[in-house]
Parts: sequence; C-alpha cells; structure tokens
Amino acid sequence: MRLVAALLLLPALANAAPPSVQWFTVLLDGRKIGSFESRREAVAGEVRTTQSLQIELDRAGTAVSIGSTETSVETSDGRPLAYASVSRLSGIETRAEGTVRDGRAEVVASTGGATQRRSIAWPEGALLAEGQRLAGLRAGLAPGTRYDVLAFQPSGAEATRVTSVVAAVEPVDLPDGQRRLHRIEQTLEFPGAPMKTRLWVDDEQTPYKVTMPIMGVDLVLLACDRACATAPNQGGDVFERTLVASPRALARDELAAPMRYTLASKGGAFDLPETDEQRVVVRGGERIVTVDPRAAGPTDARPQPSDFQPNDWLQSDAPDLVALAREAVGDAATPAERMRRIERFVRGYIRDKSLDVGYASALEVVRKPEGDCTEHAVLVAAMGRALGIATRVVDGLAYAPGFAGKDQVFVPHAWAQAWVDGRWRSFDAALQGFDAGHIVLAVGDGDPWKFYAGLDLLGRIELRAANAVTAGH
Repeated sequence: MRLVAALLLLPALANAAPPSVQWFTVLLDGRKIGSFESRREAVAGEVRTTQSLQIELDRAGTAVSIGSTETSVETSDGRPLAYASVSRLSGIETRAEGTVRDGRAEVVASTGGATQRRSIAWPEGALLAEGQRLAGLRAGLAPGTRYDVLAFQPSGAEATRVTSVVAAVEPVDLPDGQRRLHRIEQTLEFPGAPMKTRLWVDDEQTPYKVTMPIMGVDLVLLACDRACATAPNQGGDVFERTLVASPRALARDELAAPMRYTLASKGGAFDLPETDEQRVVVRGGERIVTVDPRAAGPTDARPQPSDFQPNDWLQSDAPDLVALAREAVGDAATPAERMRRIERFVRGYIRDKSLDVGYASALEVVRKPEGDCTEHAVLVAAMGRALGIATRVVDGLAYAPGFAGKDQVFVPHAWAQAWVDGRWRSFDAALQGFDAGHIVLAVGDGDPWKFYAGLDLLGRIELRAANAVTAGH
C-alpha cells in the first residue's frame, strides 16, 4: 500500500556519517500501530541499507499484519548493484531479489510456492536508498531549495518521482524531548493521486519525524529508542474510515442499469480511471462518474501482452490452477461463457468467506480456498489467463445496503475484468456479479502493493449524489 511505499522511502535523508541503526514508532491518528527500523553498513566500497516496517491494522474487528523488509546494495557513490524485499500480508510472504547490471535488473520472485524469473529495464536515473541519501546531501538545507529524485521501490519493482522542498526550522516534540529541526515538504508522485509528506531533519539531515495523510488522518513516525519503537501496539481500526456513505438507498433494479455518481475529495487532487464500463468527467473539484454494466465500449485500452501472462500473484501457468480452470469451464466455447462459468465456479469454490486473509495469491487460494473479495478477484483473473483470456484486477468501491453496522455504504472491493467480445468486461465472484454499484479506483495486475495503492483515496473522498441515468441523458 502507499503508506508502506512512502515509509520505505524514509532513509533517503541521512547525514554524511548516518547512524548505523535508527528506530521509529509508527502512529495512526495518535495510536501506536507499529515500528520502523533502518540499518546502514558500509564495507569495502559498498553500502548495504536495510529498512524494516511492521504495522498492525484492524479491519472490521480482524487484525491485519503488514510487514516489509527491503535491502539495497550500492556503491559508495550511490550506484545500484542489487536489492531484495520480503513482504508479508497476514502471514502470506512474497520475496524478490534483483541484480542490477547494464541497465537491467534480473529478478527472482516467489509467492505462494511459485517462483518467477524475469528481466526488467532499470528506470533511467532510478536510485536506491544510498543514492537518494546522497542526493539530499548535495542539495543541502537552504530554505527554498528544491530537488527531485527517482526512487526505486524493491517491493513493487517500480520507481516513484519524489520532489523535496526545504522549508523553515521549527521546534518539534519527540519522545525524548524537543528539537529544532528543518522541515522538508515532499511530494511522492504516485499515479492518480500524489501523496504529500513532511519530514523534519537535523543539521546533518538525520530524520526525526515524518507525517503523511492516510484515510483522512495523519500517519506519524517519531524517532525514538528500540524499546519505544517496539512497545505494544494499540491497534487502529481503519476499516470504518474506508466506507463511503451513499446519499440514498439504491434499489437492485436501479443498479442493473446505468448510474451516475458525483464524487469529491475532502482534500487533495485525485484522478479516477476510465474503463469500458466507467466514464469520468472532471467538473471543478468534482468527478462525475457514469457506470454502465451493459456498455459495449468504445474500449479504454486493448490488452497488452502482460495481460495474458502469469505473474507473481496470478500464477496462471501452475498445473493445479490450469486444471481447476479447465474443470470450471467444461465445454464452454466462447471467452464470454468461459468467464461466466469461472465467476460462478469461484463463488462456490471459496467456501470460507473471511476477512482473516490479508491478500493471498491465486495459487494459494487454489490450495486453501478462503478469503474475501481480493482472493475471489485474483483467482478469477488467473483462471482466465490460464485459458488464454486477457484479464486484470481492479479495486474500488461496491454498494452495500448494510455493512459492519452501517446502512447504505460503498465498501472497498475488488473484482476482475476480462477481454471478451472486444471489450473489458467485469466479473465479480465475491458478490452476485457486476452491476452499476461498482466504482473503479484503480486497475492492476494482481500485485497487492498496487492494489492497496488506492487506499489513501479512501477516507478523503465523498459521494455527493447517486442518480439513475435516464434515456438520452
């Protein structure tokens, strides 16, 4: 998720002889939810930086543990050599190792017992932790100083542009007392919704405090000793913050036809994607979103080769998954009918509908059929790819008459889209199919870090109107 990606960019700022170990306590809306540790070791002309994040969130009464450890190896002047990441979501682990050479990264990744090998182009100018740190040192701390870095994230294997502007010196309260620190305003250019963060550093550019907006509240890191950082968590129930109230009750027959929604942000710019079933018009600070489950295009984008291929989370070439896909479709001849049968099959196959699973890969769901909407979505998408059908995983909001004690709300949701009959069509195995009560926030390939990327939109968007679309309007 974006808070994980943002936190793991923290060591970009440190002094010329930075501490070998730094600890931070992680707070959400004033409640302790985890810890962050950064380690740096320089040996024989190479610098190894390891960053570890551990947080716990509550999701409708279910604890969700999220952890990530990233290691980067660089030359002393910041040239990338190698990286590794271990990501954990509710006990499900993903590993990736990359070796950087001649403008490419050779990557070995494993998820759910399946290993994938691939070669990716290294983004030109992308830096790991030490390179980012050195860029900050070169820029200095004169007020008004502005500089950019392209920060590579090992967990997501992608680069993010980070713009920093040095502001004033001001007093900052910390667990061990008050310090006067330089404030640095940062913008992390995540696709669709840039994230603005603030850092406070000392004269040697050692960070002591970081804040960033998450779901309408502040997430805060404060430097402290290990005992402080690893003290028991207080827990933070974030799920209720992600619910979006509907301005009125929506009838089932309304949702079978086109609907038009007016969405606005409570703070900060935001973009919403267009798909074959969703059109977006910008009107001032509002987004007018029309969802038509019967739409026939024009298509938003034709499939790319990657939409047909297996990846770390959609292991569509695994024999167990291929066999299950063939069982699901039987004698269905067309892609549309095959996807309809897959949708029905997955709805029944995942017997344990549970929030206990943070985010499982498709192959893990095949072997242990339990989970919520995300597990339904990745399995539908992977089974489609196993049969040669282009698919993708989308996340967004879905209407519920009642959920977690709330009436008439849109809840965070995931489903799959498949390329059938010359367009992208949605299939929702977790609910009773796709209807106009679905609003897309992001489109991805099943990678959970991309899936959770839309999390920061939740809690800061509001639904101002929901109207049925009449003929000719």
